[in-house]
Amino acid sequence: VQLVESGGGLVQPGGSLTLSCTASESTFSLSTYATGWFRQAPGKEREGVACISGGSDGADYYGEHMRGRSSITRDHAKNTVHLQMFGLKPEDTGMYTCAISRYSYCGSSWPPSDFRYWGQGTQVTVSS
Repeated sequence: VQLVESGGGLVQPGGSLTLSCTASESTFSLSTYATGWFRQAPGKEREGVACISGGSDGADYYGEHMRGRSSITRDHAKNTVHLQMFGLKPEDTGMYTCAISRYSYCGSSWPPSDFRYWGQGTQVTVSS
């Protein structure tokens, strides 16, 4: 399964962006499994941004650095997961990647090792 991210770009500090993640195969439902967004800045480790559980749960979880400044939602009709980010800071700059978990639930922690399918990422740059 290939995941395709979109929506990245250059934004000024304090600005907003909405990232989207969809599967290249229309027969693969993103709704079944947990979907996560991760980011990685140059020279830094990958960190979790947000995760939304699949199935009927749909619970959402956030990394501490983006909690209160982001919202992850699922569009079942379009088989897409969105990540809205606001109040962006220069330290939010990085490559943002979506991933599909092996599990239907995110759980209290959702390490990258839980995820089996990864997209190529979309670059987010926060700069004036």
